[in-house]
Amino acid sequence: MSPVVLDGGDRRCVLLLIELRKLTTTLPGGAVVHLIATDPAAPIDLPAWCHLTGHEYLGPVDGHDRPAYGVRVTAGATATRADRPWHRSDV
Repeated sequence: MSPVVLDGGDRRCVLLLIELRKLTTTLPGGAVVHLIATDPAAPIDLPAWCHLTGHEYLGPVDGHDRPAYGVRVTAGATATRADRPWHRSDV
């Protein structure tokens, strides 16, 4: 299965996480997302978000003309708030 590409453009990481959270809720476990992100906070925020949710951070990925980072979707990941994906939804 090919990776799903989410082009975050030049959006800030806060907005990228909102989009990534929404996308991961529609994908099956094991799916891989390549998030294209130029925000310098992305390589810091993405691993932290994956640690919070249980998704697997795969690190930087090649094959894109801008920085891209891989995330493997985990079935049964910890749910987060739609408007604040850095907060668990049960808190």
